[in-house]
Amino acid sequence: MRLQFLGSGDAFGSGGRFNTCFHLERRQHGNVLVDCGASSMVAIRKWGVDPNAVSTVLVSHLHGDHFAGLPFFLLDAQLVSRRTAPLLLAGPPGFEERLTVVMEAMFTGSTEAPRKFALEIRELVLHERVELNGLAVTPYLMKHFSGAPSYALRIETEGKVLTYSGDTEWVDELIPAGRDADLFICEAYFFDKVMKYHIDYTTLAKRLPEIAPRRTIVTHMSAELLGRQGEIALEAAHDGMVVDF
Repeated sequence: MRLQFLGSGDAFGSGGRFNTCFHLERRQHGNVLVDCGASSMVAIRKWGVDPNAVSTVLVSHLHGDHFAGLPFFLLDAQLVSRRTAPLLLAGPPGFEERLTVVMEAMFTGSTEAPRKFALEIRELVLHERVELNGLAVTPYLMKHFSGAPSYALRIETEGKVLTYSGDTEWVDELIPAGRDADLFICEAYFFDKVMKYHIDYTTLAKRLPEIAPRRTIVTHMSAELLGRQGEIALEAAHDGMVVDF
């Protein structure tokens, strides 16, 4: 299984990084985007990803640096990439309504424009394991205000388990979400500053043995933590990074 960090940054472009977007390559059922932040179409072009090979987009929560790339992705599919294959989008409750509002704010009339591909939008139910295009996805509730539930996503496909924390302060739900995952991607915002809604590196490192993933990569780092990468023991993501797991 191969994953590429198309974007590993926070909401503010710290370190010149793109917003969160991970590209998961699979042998069957099409490729997957996990989150699609506002800058994701730029990152997709930069790293040479074929958007038409993406069958599924999973969204952890409804903040712009995690899902506001979707209006650009959908318009590209319609007008540039000339997509014909079906596309499935899945996110937390309220996802479809929020996406419609954002698309209309950014490109008026875009939600009513005819498309040459089938678009399906699904809303994920807490703790309900659901099958989506060859993925088994289980959402866990995180603590991060976004006007809708914010999820960590446990993703099973082709015999591997990928868990992504989304954005959150430490919550015990991270333990079952990430337990024994082949790859655990977790945000780490500051080095040791404890704050609401975001986990710091020191807390994550201390609690990680309770999760016991096979491999952990931290992402969504602030400028402060980016400047202290030499002090951290865990593997850190960067834009363009490719991971085989």
